[in-house]
Amino acid sequence: MTDINLAAYLARINHQDALAPTLPVLRALQRQHVMHIPFEDLDSFQGREVSLGLADIEAKLITRGRGGYCYEHGLLFRNILEQLGFQVRGLLARVYWGAAEDARPARSHMLLQVTIDGIAYVVDTGFGVMTGVAPLRLDQETPQPTSHETFRIRHEDGIYTQQALDEGHWRTLYRFDLTACWPADYEVANWFTSRHASSRFVSDLIATRVDANCRHILRNNHYSVRYPDGRTLRQELDSPAAVLAVLEDTMRIRLPNKAQLRKRLEEQFASRDLFPSRAIQEP
Repeated sequence: MTDINLAAYLARINHQDALAPTLPVLRALQRQHVMHIPFEDLDSFQGREVSLGLADIEAKLITRGRGGYCYEHGLLFRNILEQLGFQVRGLLARVYWGAAEDARPARSHMLLQVTIDGIAYVVDTGFGVMTGVAPLRLDQETPQPTSHETFRIRHEDGIYTQQALDEGHWRTLYRFDLTACWPADYEVANWFTSRHASSRFVSDLIATRVDANCRHILRNNHYSVRYPDGRTLRQELDSPAAVLAVLEDTMRIRLPNKAQLRKRLEEQFASRDLFPSRAIQEP
């Protein structure tokens, strides 16, 4: 396996500081990663294959200025951390964000366990709407504030539940155990996520990016800006051109084959009851 070009990655995320396998370095790398490499599903949304080969991930997320979803972010970040000497394990979680607490979803979300000086942390650079901006301790059940949201991790019978404080209520992001996952596990999950008709990443255009003081979130023509204090400003975009502008200017994605993407968006606008455009407003 050929490692991802470390110098090119560091330039992509604008990291110029220390590189030792320590917690401060992990914190800095994670924050820079999510601020400079967006979450997006443009390939699966357009019916294209999502490759998990490291060379393809490097070309897409680093060289071509694109983003990706959880497997691409997770595999990229894992390789970088391992090059720097971190102890890393790949995991898979069952996503409960937007689902009932008694749902039985498949294991479909990639995240990482990073162990430093005997302490295990959850590191997640690819959850989209709630992508982590800092490592979270696995052995701590009390709330863990970050620069954007407050999280907590509950533990019962070998199952960990990660939650976020959202408008005064704890909402479950996902549940996972510490079973190490192999490349084949991610390939199977990736096939379903990028190909199956019931996958949200096939039917919906999704893109997010973390800014220093907010999150930008786009789902189809619904664009929102979420602030750490809980305020969310929302806007419905009225045309494919407006969606493309948010992808380029706000999400900072170098769009591949813009004409084809515009056509796919036109089809979506024609087939769905999308809201008319109105200015960003507080809820």
